[in-house]
Amino acid sequence: MIKVVLIGAGTMGSTHAHAYGQMEGVQVAGVVDIQADRAQSLADEVHAQAFASYEEAMSALEDVDVVDVCLPTYLHKSYVLQAAQAGKHVICEKPLARHLADAEEMIAVCKQHGVKLFVGHVLRFFPEYVQARAIVEAGDLGEIGVVRTSRGGAFPRAWNNWYADYSLSGGLTLDMIIHDFDYLRWCFGEVDRVYAKSLRGRVYGQTDYALVTLRFQSGIIAHVEGTWAHESFAMSFEIAGKNGVLHFDSARDNPITAVSRNEVQGGPGVAVPESPLCEGTYYRELKHFMDCITTGCEPQITAEDGLEALRISLAALESMETGKPVTLIHKTSALQH
Repeated sequence: MIKVVLIGAGTMGSTHAHAYGQMEGVQVAGVVDIQADRAQSLADEVHAQAFASYEEAMSALEDVDVVDVCLPTYLHKSYVLQAAQAGKHVICEKPLARHLADAEEMIAVCKQHGVKLFVGHVLRFFPEYVQARAIVEAGDLGEIGVVRTSRGGAFPRAWNNWYADYSLSGGLTLDMIIHDFDYLRWCFGEVDRVYAKSLRGRVYGQTDYALVTLRFQSGIIAHVEGTWAHESFAMSFEIAGKNGVLHFDSARDNPITAVSRNEVQGGPGVAVPESPLCEGTYYRELKHFMDCITTGCEPQITAEDGLEALRISLAALESMETGKPVTLIHKTSALQH
């Protein structure tokens, strides 16, 4: 039995908890949240114990195997380091950290203590995206030239409205379209240069929009669009090759359901895209991580992959600030094929 302590009872914490609840051989032993009522409510749903702090949970529980960090981005590092130093495997929701140096330290400490660090880049587990990559890999589209992705919906509302603090969240570029950066890198290799534009500093209120152009070392060009200025969540991609074009739009094809859990005052909470299949996307992602712990196999998404997605996101933010393209310097090459 793999015992998990879940840190954070918000939208993603709830999503993860219910996914674990469907797995054999996995138990959510504890739910931690500084909002005691939220911790208790979620713990009751998954038959776990509720705690107000990580320290309290780790003192009370025995034989914890995994710490799952579902907290705002700027809090990731502290809990990942504590868990690793205690010898626990760690699952960390994306993005890995707010700053590159923090992510590098998190990876180093996990390696030092011999624990696995998994990063929640769930797009690699959506069937539509997995199938698209398989089609590209098979060469059915021929040589790929241009790719376009889009993702977004309403501005998310969460604890302390932390998404609205750019210094903490990095806006939608770091929090949301980092999914697309990771997926595109998984499909097409390393990114050479990033150029980006956004609305930051030009509009009032809680809206965000970004358009990022990626040039890959292979010569492929990708246009990545993200928005927190619309009502309903949707995501899409278009991959153009010499032999044809592959297109998917969740708003049109409707195989994906946007779920909003843990509503907060003043807004609908955070939209969580899901699949209507019997095994949900987050279930498949977390089950894969559990299997990696059990078998010792390499995960489909490594911590180094999470680091590279963060590097691309931060380069986009830099380009938005300077108005200039940013050339990436790669320290790792952890693509999984």
